[in-house]
Amino acid sequence: MAEPSRFVAACVQMRSGRDPGSNRDAAVAGLYEAAERGAHYVQTPEMTSLVERDRARLFERVQTEPEDETLAALRETARAKNLVVHVGSLAVRNGDKIANRAFLIDAAGEIRASYDKLHLYDVDLPDGESWRESATYTGGDCAVVADLPWAKLGLTICYDLRFPAVYRVLAEAGATVLTAPACFTRQTGEAHWHVLQRARAIETGSFMISAAQGGRHEDGRETYGHSLIVDPWGRVIAESEGTEPGVILAEIDLSRVAEARGRIPALAHARTFGVRYA
Repeated sequence: MAEPSRFVAACVQMRSGRDPGSNRDAAVAGLYEAAERGAHYVQTPEMTSLVERDRARLFERVQTEPEDETLAALRETARAKNLVVHVGSLAVRNGDKIANRAFLIDAAGEIRASYDKLHLYDVDLPDGESWRESATYTGGDCAVVADLPWAKLGLTICYDLRFPAVYRVLAEAGATVLTAPACFTRQTGEAHWHVLQRARAIETGSFMISAAQGGRHEDGRETYGHSLIVDPWGRVIAESEGTEPGVILAEIDLSRVAEARGRIPALAHARTFGVRYA
C-alpha cells in the first residue's frame, strides 16, 4: 500500500497500430505488468487505442466514449488490480470530429476526470513531414487538475508540452504531479523531448510523468518513445530504453516537491507585467 506522501508510478510505453483490439490488449498487459511490479498509478500514452493517420480509416474505427471498448477494458483492469489508471488519451468520436481525450480512472474503475487536448499539432517539419490535427480533432478549452489519493495531478497531452503557461497554471492550482503522455514524432523528440520535460518540471517544482508511443507504426509514422519520469529538480528518475514497448517505474516522493519549491520559489515569485515598446 502506498504511503500518504509516496506512491509508485509507472509508464506503459506502446507502439499502437491500426487495430484497436490489439492495442487494447497491449495496454491491459502493460497495466498487469505494472501492478505485478508494485505500481499504484499507471499511465498509458497518447492515442493508446488507435494510431491512424488516414482520416477515413480513423473514423471507421473510432467510437463514442460510452461505446469505447478500450476504455471499458482499462476501467475493469483498474478495478481488478486496484490501480489508479491514467489513460494518456483515446480518440473519441465527437460529432463530425474526434476528441483527443485523457481519462483518469480510480481503483474502483470509476472515471474521475477527463481532459481534451488543448493545443492541436498543425506543423510543417523541415524534412517535409506535415501534420494538421485541427482538420480531424476538436481542441479542448479547459485545463484540468484531478485528485489522486496522494497528490493533485495536472493533465496535459503531447503538444501541450510546448506551452509552459499551462503547466504554471496547473501548478498554481495545486498540482504537484504534471503529465504529458505523448505520441511525439521521432524528429521533434530527438531535438526537444527531454529538455521540454525537464524544463516543465524545473519551472514548476513538480514531478513530470509522461508515457510515450515509440517506433514505426502501421500508418507509417515514427515516434520517439523514451517515456520519462522526472523529479522536481529536473532529474530523470526513470526512462524507457529507446522506442521499445515496455514498463518503467519510479517512486514518487512528494516531499521533493516542497523541497524544490522551497529552494527555488519561482511560483511564489511570479509577477504580473505588461510590455512596453521602446
